[in-house]
Amino acid sequence: MRIMTGPQAVSGSPTRRILPVVLFNLLCYIDIGLPMAVIPVFVHQVLGYNTVLAGLAVSVQYLATFASRAGAGRQADRRGAKPTVVTGLAVCTLSGLALMLSGVLLHFAALSIILLIASRIFLGIGESWTATGAIMWNIGRVGAARTAQVISWNGVTSYGGIALGAPIGQLLSGLPLPYGGLTVVGMLSAGLTLFGFLLARQYAPVPPVPSKAPPMPFHAVFRRVLPHGAVLACGSVGFGTISACLALFYAHNHWNGAATALTGFGLAFVLMRFLFARQIDRRGGLVVTFISLLVETLGLVVLWRCSSISGAALGAALTGAGFSLVFPAMGVLAVARVGPENRGAALGAFSVFLDIAVGLSGPLLGLVIQTMGYGALFLVSALFTLAGVGVTIMLRFLPR
Repeated sequence: MRIMTGPQAVSGSPTRRILPVVLFNLLCYIDIGLPMAVIPVFVHQVLGYNTVLAGLAVSVQYLATFASRAGAGRQADRRGAKPTVVTGLAVCTLSGLALMLSGVLLHFAALSIILLIASRIFLGIGESWTATGAIMWNIGRVGAARTAQVISWNGVTSYGGIALGAPIGQLLSGLPLPYGGLTVVGMLSAGLTLFGFLLARQYAPVPPVPSKAPPMPFHAVFRRVLPHGAVLACGSVGFGTISACLALFYAHNHWNGAATALTGFGLAFVLMRFLFARQIDRRGGLVVTFISLLVETLGLVVLWRCSSISGAALGAALTGAGFSLVFPAMGVLAVARVGPENRGAALGAFSVFLDIAVGLSGPLLGLVIQTMGYGALFLVSALFTLAGVGVTIMLRFLPR
């Protein structure tokens, strides 16, 4: 029996129509959060590889997301959002299984790291298809006029999922076998998205937007969203720094609580979405992005200058609060630059900028750590977000 989820089948507020589908995005991002604080330390301290490879092991997920964005957007435009979400959840399940095997084979370092990287690649592909599909599904359910609300809810579940998953993953990784370790983290990861996969298959689809015109080539869509994507890329460096390097920064200083700081990042992110997402429609995406990037820059400067666990946690929370509204504020403006029949492609092209920034920031910032030390890590990131402020100011003069 199919669960009816079309607009005609669900009464009540737009939020009530959004929540059943955005659940799948939540499950996907819990999967992303579970190993986030575990993988850098596992690669560096358990398997014995250097910080560059530890950063790459995190960031390769985002490179895979980048590579699969175009396909996810086109799939959602042509075949509909439901098949996109179902495929994404299936691939996330494969990621969990590969992560589980990586933990089982930890005494065979080369094989373990290969499986771990395969897991990250699967997770990156699954993320792009699940997140893009969930946004398109909900836009179809509540209408294009509520795009900012849909993107905001996707962000709430994205970073809320990370905030839930990170401490659970770190707790499980610290338990003795057979009750914990990377193997159990992988088992939980696979189980969550398998549940989502089975549930999503029962939902009735929302059909794609009909169009007689041929779809716009992806490179043309990419050019349309390039100015707004550049701002997103600058802001995403801060997130990449937190996700790839914060656990290493804590370990370098012999501090406990990296997962708590990641949770603080996620909670601050979610809180800002709840409190201020409507300001995007009221004050405009450019104003919201300008203020957000200034707050994110402040958070990274606090991390650069801090010398205590509490200071690092504060910096991570400010970074999350600042980054929170950059994606929806710029995303609404970017998607508006194409017609509804190319909305999925525009969303995918816009999201590519996040993937590039986060994917490259891990290994490159790992190189910064090796050559300049941890002190320069957050300063370099702050300079990128400050550059985003400058690009945002320039967008005021962009022709519509």
